[in-house]
Order: sequence, then structure tokens, then C-alpha cells
Amino acid sequence: MSVSLIENDYTVPALFRGLTILEMFNSRERILTVQDFADHLGVSTSAIYRIVTTLTEMNYLEKVAKNTYQLGPQVISNGFSYLASRDIVDIAMPHLNDLRNTVSMSCHLTIREGCDAVYIYRSFASQRLSVNVPPGTRIPCHCSAVGRVLLTGLTETELEQLYQHVRLDGYASDAPRTLPELKQTIAADYQQGWVEHRSDYATAIATALRDHHNHVVAAINVSGPDAVMMDERQKESVREALLSTAQRISFELGNLRKMTEKIRIR
Repeated sequence: MSVSLIENDYTVPALFRGLTILEMFNSRERILTVQDFADHLGVSTSAIYRIVTTLTEMNYLEKVAKNTYQLGPQVISNGFSYLASRDIVDIAMPHLNDLRNTVSMSCHLTIREGCDAVYIYRSFASQRLSVNVPPGTRIPCHCSAVGRVLLTGLTETELEQLYQHVRLDGYASDAPRTLPELKQTIAADYQQGWVEHRSDYATAIATALRDHHNHVVAAINVSGPDAVMMDERQKESVREALLSTAQRISFELGNLRKMTEKIRIR
């Protein structure tokens, strides 16, 4: 299937073709030929020769064989530099507000500092029965949904080093009380891809946000009163909306992997 430019006095055909060539690359199409470019644009190979040459000279394309190319380092460098310059709150905020409007429950964004999950944004639902955790709140990771999600970003060795001098037996009874139990819990959370946790007559469901390296950089949750979250169909609907939101935010953070894709345990 070829694409064509709707021409008017303000369009630049060469620029259109150059940008279209760059957009052809994705997670499945990593290496393409000049013939692929020409077929997609519906032109001859000679018609795009100078465009391909220019993109290669500027390092937006990289030649890997005769008439065969992959994305060059300039695309990757510029793209990741831009993503890194955007604050995660700015990226997540509109998505969490949409999620709140969809599920009619409060949503939160957290990051990890040591053994604590720190709340850095709240999209508050105005319903009478709402969970309200203000930004700046710190909660121990091992006994909260968002915290356990954040811990899934650590290797087993990193988890051991973080908790080697931390006592876990002074918290709620449903939280892990020993390091081996914590490791087992986090491994199961990692496999599942989301965490559900109940406390103080409320239930939270949380999942991770990942960057372009597929590293866990933050966690988001939906928190609602047990009176609402006890309905299994409602809870499943909330979980699906949460996972979809996390996938969209992660995509804006540069992550191209599907959130539902199973990642091999390290």
C-alpha cells in the first residue's frame, strides 16, 4: 500500500517523503530497502535517491548493505534526549485524568526513593467515597500496591541489598514479613504485571510505567472504596483501563513493548 501527498501551495514533497521514510521503521520493520521506500511512496527508486542520501549523510539513516538501511543514531539520540527532557508528571497527568474520568476513582503516580513509594501526582475523584493520598506522601514499598510494583524493577540482588538491614515484621499482617517472603512476593508480582492490595476499607490496583530501556521508572494506581471494588466485574474493568493507560504513558516515555508481553524473569 502506497501513500501519497495531498499537494497544496504550502506542502514540501521532498520533506513529506523523507519523514514518511523515517516513519516506516518500527519494532517489526527494523531494516528496509530503497525499493521498500519507493513502493510505500508509490514512486521510482531514482525519485527518492537524493532524499535517502541526505538522510544518510545526516545520520538519520544508516546503511547496512547495498540499498538497505536502518534508522541512524541521530534519530535515536534526538528522540531519547527529548523524552528525557519531559517531566514524567507532565506526561502522565492527562492520561491519569482521563483514567479517573473513566473509572470515577482516584488515580496516583509514584516513584521509588529507597524503600518508600513517594506519591508525586494525584488525580482526585470528587465522589463522596474517594481515596485521597496527597502528593508528597511516603508509604513503605513492601506493603502497598504501587510500592510492590516499583520493587519489580529491581533484580534479586538489588532487592536483597535494599532490604538487608530493614525489619519487615512491624507492618500489617498481609505484608511480607521476611526477606525470602518479600522476594517471593515480588517475583510473583513481576510475572503478573500488576498488583492488587487492600487496606483501610479501600482497594488499590497498580502497575508499572517503563522507559525506552524497559526499566520501571514509576507506578500508577487506581484506588477505590471496597464498596465499589468488591464487584469482580467492576474490578476487572478498572484493571483493564489501568493497564491500557500504563501502556500509553510508557509509549510516550519511549517504551515500544506491549505491557501485556511476558518478559523472561532475570
